[in-house]
Amino acid sequence: MDLGIAGRWALVCAASKGLGKGCAQALAAEGVNVVITARGEETLNATAAELRAAYPTVQVVAIAGDITTPAARAAALAACPQVDILVNNAGGPPPGDFRDWDRDAWIKAVDANMLTPIELIKATVDGMAARGFGRVVNITSGAVKAPIDVLGLSNGARSGLTGFIAGLARQPRLAAANVTVNNLLPGVFDTDRIRTTMQGLAAKSGQSIEAVLEKRRATVPAGRFGTSAEFGAFCAFMCSAQASYLTGQNILLDGGAYPGTF
Repeated sequence: MDLGIAGRWALVCAASKGLGKGCAQALAAEGVNVVITARGEETLNATAAELRAAYPTVQVVAIAGDITTPAARAAALAACPQVDILVNNAGGPPPGDFRDWDRDAWIKAVDANMLTPIELIKATVDGMAARGFGRVVNITSGAVKAPIDVLGLSNGARSGLTGFIAGLARQPRLAAANVTVNNLLPGVFDTDRIRTTMQGLAAKSGQSIEAVLEKRRATVPAGRFGTSAEFGAFCAFMCSAQASYLTGQNILLDGGAYPGTF
């Protein structure tokens, strides 16, 4: 399927590896020019070089920096001639017990996983509407749908973003101008983050990392973890011309792990 987005420009956050990289790869494969951001400059530049080699007909711009800061957001936006597609993404805050989190921990979580996406949306959606095309995909978490007790910081901040998007996406000045805003909720994917989390659980429980991973894998009806490539492909479809009637939705991609009907 031709997704109808070749030649457009996308800003993809936290795209040096993992799910963000999968999204950048899928968009570039569709002929989309991409501006990718991440804090780690070396890994980011390596990813940019990989994308340029794989997709020589598209432009790939790498902007290193902490996207939660105004300076990094300004640099990323300035590097993108026009933002037709915005993929908001940020690593989740650490797990723990809410009794141990002070105000600074909460502010940091909300800043990264709620306020930063909102700032980038604010900077881009009116321009999208004026041009008659725009796609915003916020990578949140399956924990928004089924909260995990030790991920309280993430549950709170990402749920706040979810509530905000529910209202924003339905503004006629955006929805009627072919600007869609949706959330993509990953379950368990084979990324560095899940392996780091599982390593912590293995050390705490005295089990091997292989045993912990297998136990976690068994909770997924699909019998496996997701891949960044398939996540990116789904994100690319949400950014397509064909997805123009999809807005204000929370799309759960978790291999069937969520047990509910709704």
